[in-house]
Amino acid sequence: MSGTLVVNEIYLSLQGESTWAGLPCVFVRLTGCGLRCSYCDTAYAFTEGKRQPVSEVLSSVRRLAAEFVPGNLGGMVDPIKLPLVEFTGGEPLLQANAAPAMKALCDEGFTVLVETSGAYDLGVLDPRIRAIMDLKAPGSGEAKRNRWENIALLKSTDEVKFVLGSWEDYAWAKNVILEHNLTARCPVLFSWVAPLVAKQQDKSLKPVPQCAWNTISRNCTPIAAANTRVNSPNMMQSAPTVSRKNTA
Repeated sequence: MSGTLVVNEIYLSLQGESTWAGLPCVFVRLTGCGLRCSYCDTAYAFTEGKRQPVSEVLSSVRRLAAEFVPGNLGGMVDPIKLPLVEFTGGEPLLQANAAPAMKALCDEGFTVLVETSGAYDLGVLDPRIRAIMDLKAPGSGEAKRNRWENIALLKSTDEVKFVLGSWEDYAWAKNVILEHNLTARCPVLFSWVAPLVAKQQDKSLKPVPQCAWNTISRNCTPIAAANTRVNSPNMMQSAPTVSRKNTA
């Protein structure tokens, strides 16, 4: 396959987010992002990376996946090929060759996920690719970058994620879910923001909203799971229980 990608890292680990949490996954972290969310814990991926041929990236994924064989998990009707493959970043959809690379892995039978900010067109993705799309809440500092046209492109196999830093973020997310009937489209997940440690506090990030950390720690109850799934609008009538944002 021709073309190149600027890659920050490729590694094998356990999926830490989404409804796929706990499964083995090869992560392909691409370099570059057009957003600067206040809570971003992977700012190192904004600029650090090496340009590689797409063919080399695919070979790396195959090599890491070689020890796994297709299997049936927990009585699933359709066996899935493990490990999963997730393209993340940064923002994977910034690089034009990312979508063709993901399609090539789908052609090989992999279950391919892409973590995307929601600011870029999902229409470039092969329908077999499972998008885990953020909708940026006000506390991120990037809510104006949400590409609302993407909602119409969501499939039942996709997921929408809200990262919440305050009760204001929660109220905003609740309104968006109800307005767009998101729970009827695909799984919806809430994650909570954790304060960045010193080495993660990149100067280019948007300012953290005042009292956001105090608000989340005082009013929300963290749980051990990576995400809290919103099953229906009725679930949101009570106070939220959300979980820490967990970047694999």
